[in-house]
Amino acid sequence: MAVSSQHWRKVFQRLRVVEPDFQNVARLQVSQGLTGLAHRDRAPVTSDVQTVAGGERLHPAFHGGPEGRGALKHCDRRPYEAAAKGGAVAATAKAEDDMSWSEVAALGLRYGKYPLALLLVEAFYWFLTEPSDTLAPLQVVEAWLWHGITEWIWGADAVSLSQHNGWTTRIDFHHSSFPGAFDSVGLYVSDECAGVHEMIFLSTLILITDDVPQRDRLRAVAVGCALVFILNLTRLVAFYPIALGGCLEAPNDPACLNDMWAFHRNVYEWGFLVVLIGLWLAWFTWVGGPRRVKDRSMAGSDRWRITPRKAWTWSEHRPAWKQPVMGVALALILFLTATYMVRNDPVALEARATAEMCAFSELISQRCADAENTWNDAIDGAWSVASLGLLSFAVSALIFERPLADGRWPSMLDEDERQALREAVREEE
Repeated sequence: MAVSSQHWRKVFQRLRVVEPDFQNVARLQVSQGLTGLAHRDRAPVTSDVQTVAGGERLHPAFHGGPEGRGALKHCDRRPYEAAAKGGAVAATAKAEDDMSWSEVAALGLRYGKYPLALLLVEAFYWFLTEPSDTLAPLQVVEAWLWHGITEWIWGADAVSLSQHNGWTTRIDFHHSSFPGAFDSVGLYVSDECAGVHEMIFLSTLILITDDVPQRDRLRAVAVGCALVFILNLTRLVAFYPIALGGCLEAPNDPACLNDMWAFHRNVYEWGFLVVLIGLWLAWFTWVGGPRRVKDRSMAGSDRWRITPRKAWTWSEHRPAWKQPVMGVALALILFLTATYMVRNDPVALEARATAEMCAFSELISQRCADAENTWNDAIDGAWSVASLGLLSFAVSALIFERPLADGRWPSMLDEDERQALREAVREEE
């Protein structure tokens, strides 16, 4: 049967009707990547992923290419997405667990402040007690209490109170079994025996403890110093019965006092240290210990605090004499000056040599007295200069601050927040 030209014309018209659809399907454009998956799962995008010109995407099957059209309905992307999310979470958790060097430095500074503060306190105490009888009023009080308690327990004939270096700090034990021509043992309360060293040590541990309100720390310092005073006085009172017990077993033998000296040495070297750390641990546990956790940037109930300085950089908002570095430089100069006064000053060294020679030879003369006074003046002058150095360093290293209106401490603000605060103050002015 012959096909007429009219029939072919109708066929071509029908083909032209569907031609735009075939053109749209055949016109392929290479995609720039699966944006949603690439940003979410960080999955690599294959180069053969394509989209149609109409904007629809042809997504590949992540389980492999389907063998037939019906296999597409069994392809599910959810397991792939779940696995990818799990891997991303694991990688994120691992990254969050890692500590940066700044965090390591901050952690080291947080726990390193304890030994640093104790070293500074030891230096302060050394300068404080370098001259003899620096704590003379407290020494006299303790000697008077020591004498009174011993007399009350063992009788008036057991102990006597007299002067040592011009201060009423000498205690003499009396008993017929004690060695020597006078049947007595002479002791005195020095500045080291006053208990101030232990009080400063315990107070430092309490004051630098984090996450405890300022008021609670000050109360703990007062109670701790009172306990140390009582314990130290108890130690002094215990000397008489220990000495008496040893000498009753070996009368008039100088070795009978060894038990008393051993007790004094053990308490002085490590006994008090164990007691002080135990007191601090007991107090720290009582106030909450490790369970006490709060935001250190917030003041809480505290209305003021003294905290170590965190910013030591040169600031253009302060005059030169108010820069913290200048205070440290002044302290260093004063420390060197104090050291020179007792180590290198020729006048002081000559006076020291003369005073030591007079003491060794038991000489009494005007020359010896003048040398003793000159050396004491050098020590007192060095102590005064070193005290000024410690004060300068403390003023530079410590800051007194009050909380802001929002409850945060000013020292916890970063540089941007400080700048914003300065601008707000200028606007108010």
